[in-house]
Amino acid sequence: MSTIEHAGGLPDWAALLVSLFLVIGSGLTLIGTIGFLRLKTFYERIHAPTLGTSWGTGGIVMASMIFFTVLATRPVVHEILIGIFVTVTTPVTLMLLARAALHRDRAEGNPDVPPEAPGEPEAAEGQPAAGE
Repeated sequence: MSTIEHAGGLPDWAALLVSLFLVIGSGLTLIGTIGFLRLKTFYERIHAPTLGTSWGTGGIVMASMIFFTVLATRPVVHEILIGIFVTVTTPVTLMLLARAALHRDRAEGNPDVPPEAPGEPEAAEGQPAAGE
């Protein structure tokens, strides 16, 4: 029999926790999706799905960990790797996309984009800028 067929034996307290984390995770993911649809600019749009993905995945992974830990009567923690992977890669992807878009918009002369921060030293020709 598969684990799902044994789900009827899940204690009420565990079923309540699993349901709670699933609803929270799904709700946060839905909020991120709605934010993506409603916000107008790229820079606004990129923020909501990032938070929805990170925190929504966290809630769903937590529900899955509780469910399978209780049914298997042993700790099931390998799903933490999924949470760590999503938590690490999502903000990095956000930063890369935002910096690429900012560079493109500055190169095109978009007036809605703030100029580069003052005080950043100009790199001499043939020399890398600070931090490169």
